Amino acid sequence: MPFLWLKLFHFFALLCIAGAVIHLPHNITIPALIVFGDSIVDTGNNNYIKTIAKANFPPYGKDFVGGKPTGRFSDAKVPSDLIAEELGIKPLLPAYLDPSLQPQDLLTGVNFASGAAGFDPLTSDLASVLSLTDQLALFKDYITKLKKIAGEERSSKILQESLVILVAGSNDITNTYFGTPLRQSHYDVPSYTDLLVSYASSFVQDLYRLGARRIGLLRLPPIGCLPSQRTLRGGPARNCVDEYNQVAQLFNKKLSAALNSINRQFPEARLVDIDIYNYFLDLIQNPQKYGFKIADKGCCGTGTVEVAFLCKYACPDVSDYVFWDSFHPTERTYRLIVHQILEQYINSFIM
Repeated sequence: MPFLWLKLFHFFALLCIAGAVIHLPHNITIPALIVFGDSIVDTGNNNYIKTIAKANFPPYGKDFVGGKPTGRFSDAKVPSDLIAEELGIKPLLPAYLDPSLQPQDLLTGVNFASGAAGFDPLTSDLASVLSLTDQLALFKDYITKLKKIAGEERSSKILQESLVILVAGSNDITNTYFGTPLRQSHYDVPSYTDLLVSYASSFVQDLYRLGARRIGLLRLPPIGCLPSQRTLRGGPARNCVDEYNQVAQLFNKKLSAALNSINRQFPEARLVDIDIYNYFLDLIQNPQKYGFKIADKGCCGTGTVEVAFLCKYACPDVSDYVFWDSFHPTERTYRLIVHQILEQYINSFIM
């Protein structure tokens, strides 16, 4: 009975969160959301390129409107959508490559993210997806189109006041560095994390030069606790892989220092490194606290290795799971994380 009450509590709490909108101070606006990165935030760009890193088939989208698979690597919405929703911008953030994209969509933001991408160009090359360089080129194309629609002055204001989010790095470490010998033969862990931070810093400065001012980079989560990494490197007990988590923390520390340095160089910038590591780790280690039952496996298939084309069928009750597949959380998990980080960090972007 106590657990039933706990489930009911979390159900009603999630209903409140689902209808929540982050209220901004008077005279402060965030007109658009612009997103770059990997599968955590891709809303369907990979549907329109030649790659096996796709999620445009069932059971992906199981809990999306109409049960429709859209290319989002989850059962429903992903953080891109949820951030736009919580800020009251729009309910879904469209993929920039979607041929049904309308000119008016550009005014409130679009998504350039590509599943399986990374800071390291090699990561994107290995998966045949849009690198950050590719995504930046699309962003330049977006700016050109935006100016035609809104004019030079209004476009500049939209870019300055928009929230720009970048999510990458997990694929670099799990897939490229530890998954192949291609980088390990030239870099040790400290030098590879330096390389990733260098790419991240350059990308942020490119965004600034193109007019963006409110830029947030998500720190890496505890990637050693992803179900796939537990299976591959966690031993018979499928424990969290401490080495991977330590690499993530090392990268996060270096990223924070780099962004602080850039902030000092560009006083007009609001560069924020968004820490999700500890919150997500607590969610994984104490799932019952948040109304979940299972945190070491995904809902898809056996939950231990299935992702993308390996994901063939889903579990009966997604709400029990922190993870949707062996790499990506469920919408329910994403919603909790997004709400937490917006409440914690939104003032850092607008002060």
